[in-house]
Amino acid sequence: MELHPALFVDKYELTMAQTYFFSGRAELPACFDYFFRTLPYEGGFLVFAGLGDLLELIEEFRFSQEDLAFLERDGFRSEFLSFLEGFSFRGSIYSFREGEIAFPHEPILRVEGSLLETQLIETLLLAVLNFQSLIATKAARVRLAAGERVVSDFGLRRAHGWGGIMASRAAVIGGCDSTSNMEAARRYGIPAVGTMAHSFVQSYDNELEAFREYARHNPDSCILLVDTYDTLGSGIPHAITVAKELEAAGHRLRGIRIDSGDLAYLSRKARRMLDEAGLTHVKIAVSNQLDERVVKSLLEQGAPIDIFGVGTRMVTGQPDAALDGVYKLSMCAGRPRMKISNTIVKTTLPGRKRAVRYANGDGGWVADGILLADEEGTHTIHHPYEPGKKLCVRDFETEELHHLVMEEGRRVGPAPTVQEIARYARERLAALPPEYKRFEYPHIYKVGVSRALRHLRDEIMAPYISREEEDV
Repeated sequence: MELHPALFVDKYELTMAQTYFFSGRAELPACFDYFFRTLPYEGGFLVFAGLGDLLELIEEFRFSQEDLAFLERDGFRSEFLSFLEGFSFRGSIYSFREGEIAFPHEPILRVEGSLLETQLIETLLLAVLNFQSLIATKAARVRLAAGERVVSDFGLRRAHGWGGIMASRAAVIGGCDSTSNMEAARRYGIPAVGTMAHSFVQSYDNELEAFREYARHNPDSCILLVDTYDTLGSGIPHAITVAKELEAAGHRLRGIRIDSGDLAYLSRKARRMLDEAGLTHVKIAVSNQLDERVVKSLLEQGAPIDIFGVGTRMVTGQPDAALDGVYKLSMCAGRPRMKISNTIVKTTLPGRKRAVRYANGDGGWVADGILLADEEGTHTIHHPYEPGKKLCVRDFETEELHHLVMEEGRRVGPAPTVQEIARYARERLAALPPEYKRFEYPHIYKVGVSRALRHLRDEIMAPYISREEEDV
């Protein structure tokens, strides 16, 4: 299935673009912000992911003759289609580094360019960043639960179609060590892993024959699936027999995998049987509807598990269906813009902005601030929506979170590998204090706005608030 990046849009973006074109507004300078309002999984942080894929897709954002013919059939006007024939994104993007830890209301991306071009990439941007950030955050939670044990992405067969490719990328950024997804492994350089399915064992007349044949052809990468029939009664005993035969031939069984049943109980029994047979080196892998809470529970029960194969619940972002990331206009034609809503948290922040992170002398993060882009700094940050709440940040160390990642439509600097992004994400998550990483009732990380930004917002809102009061 071929993806046409330029048609990865909702129709309203094209109808608005056509209107801008014919009304002479297409080239007005504009700025959009990408941010989210609610953390997924009732958690305390988000792992920002998807930037690398997004920048690549924006560079490829061109309308082919096939695309234009489709748009003509759909009723778009010929003059506008002639314009699209030579269209490419020529704007600039300022962004958090991919793998950064982010929090609600922060402008993670600032997109600058013409009104038409910044509007056209909206759906592509949201689809990529929302999905990959959701999955990367889920994987990071699994990693927190698993500690230093191996975690592998097993989710492709349950993923949302081709979204499984991006899901595997995001899972590795969030903390997975490897994937079963061969296309993601090829595309992103991720280590690929795989064992066997129950159907392989079932295809032979008996389990021991299946294990022997698999080991004969995979002597140095052999992990045997032991729960097709009777995990303790036949699966593990047969695996021990094959392990001894491999050792006699100069090889070693790498592991066994349990895919059903009481994983805590079975893994403890399996470890005892393997150790008694002198197979202390054989690893125990488990799979079957795992997520961060199941992994945490298994380890709290003392399950001697070495490898977790995590699938459905990670690559589909369960129990959350989506991240509520949005893309909102903040500047147009040299004037700050904002959306005003009766629901205060849906009122957006106007103007070109940047984000900074404040840390104490020990490097521990204290809060993030949202400032106007041309502000030198601020001594105090204020809660975005609750008057009276503020924090003095005068004495804290300051780190700029935005970086220029695209200029005149081209990526700035070399693209980091998925492994480099994953290392960065892990370093940043390690810097986040533990109270924000717990699964139950995590602390709420402070994100505030500068006095100048708050004043600009209130100034723009004032006439509308007055009208509402007059109506009452």
